[in-house]
Amino acid sequence: MMNNRDRCRVYKRLTVMFFLAVVALTVVQKGNINMGVPFELERLARMHPSQRGEPGATQEEKPHSYLGLKSFWKFGRPKQQPKAHSATQKPSVTEENSLSSWDVTSSNCSANLNLSSQAWFGGLEENFKQFMLYQHCRLFPMLLNHPEKCSGEIYLLMVIKSVATQHDRREVIRKTWGKERVVNGKRVKLLFLLGKPSNDAEQANHQKLVEYEDYIYGDILQWDFLDSFFNLTLKETHFLKWFHIYCSKVRYVFKGDDDVFVSVENIFEFLESSNDRNLFVGDVIFKAKPIRNKDNKYYIPLALYNKTYYPPYAGGGGFLMDGTLVRRLHYASETLELYPIDDVFLGMCLEVLQVTPVKHHAFKTFGLVKNKNSKLNREPCFFKNMIVVHKLLPSDLLHMWNLVNSDMACSQKVDLL
Repeated sequence: MMNNRDRCRVYKRLTVMFFLAVVALTVVQKGNINMGVPFELERLARMHPSQRGEPGATQEEKPHSYLGLKSFWKFGRPKQQPKAHSATQKPSVTEENSLSSWDVTSSNCSANLNLSSQAWFGGLEENFKQFMLYQHCRLFPMLLNHPEKCSGEIYLLMVIKSVATQHDRREVIRKTWGKERVVNGKRVKLLFLLGKPSNDAEQANHQKLVEYEDYIYGDILQWDFLDSFFNLTLKETHFLKWFHIYCSKVRYVFKGDDDVFVSVENIFEFLESSNDRNLFVGDVIFKAKPIRNKDNKYYIPLALYNKTYYPPYAGGGGFLMDGTLVRRLHYASETLELYPIDDVFLGMCLEVLQVTPVKHHAFKTFGLVKNKNSKLNREPCFFKNMIVVHKLLPSDLLHMWNLVNSDMACSQKVDLL
């Protein structure tokens, strides 16, 4: 029989052997795992993002540069777009799959370098070259989204184009005519449309301010494309898509700039007498000619538009639409190439739908009178009769709002509504 000392020795040996066996198994298993990882990563790297089962997976590619130009649409390295959302893929025109949320999670913004070999392209100015190189980039991810703005029945959705740096304009609108409210049981909601800040300094500072502003107010829609003059058309098409997805119960839409005076009371009065499902009313311009003067902000080269006249279109300062028509405009916009002037582009969409916009004298997108020095442009009794007056600085807008809503006495109301 073993004594206690012998038993202890046996137990110690068994313990050491068991410990060594565990260590050996662990090392072998760890070696197998480490051997497997490189092969798995290599397999995933060879797969297209849409094959990996990752909804937002993207694969970075080397950025294209053309003549040393920075990407016209966004800063940073372009990302390959998932197959389902390819920017070059032709969207459905007649019917769109019923989406319940914004489905674009990445963007493919490589330049279309095939254009550079064409003779007409070489004659374009640099900004138009950039526009044409990236014209196929139509869909971008959302950075800030508020689908809850369209929940329930909404009578009037007010949608305002703005940029990151113009916080003061948005703030004045929120305090004056853009204040969300319920009028006789009819709900009024407000949204601002933004792209990304357009230079490095704004990228670093103003984007954070925009995010904080949205945290406070929750009324900003922002997409991942650069805010620039030519990209206003992107802002138009992205809103149309967003509205189509989220806003099935919005009756009317007012869309305008962030430097306008608006009378919501007069909008309501006007809509009481309207039941047009194709309603599109504003400061409509008929038989406008493309501007060929290169020094003009709205200059368009013949290579981009060779017709004599534009279709009828409303000045982008402010116009009113029926919600049903807005959804149809979304379909129409997908049948057209993007055009660098957003309000003209919307006129082209109306032409596709065979809808003629209605001109109304209460929409003044060039001021009350064209003479900027005229005293009529600062007369509150005239503002009281208008629906939209364009081109007001924030301080002027606040001052005019206070005057119009004071106890001032005006003569008989002009019959404009």
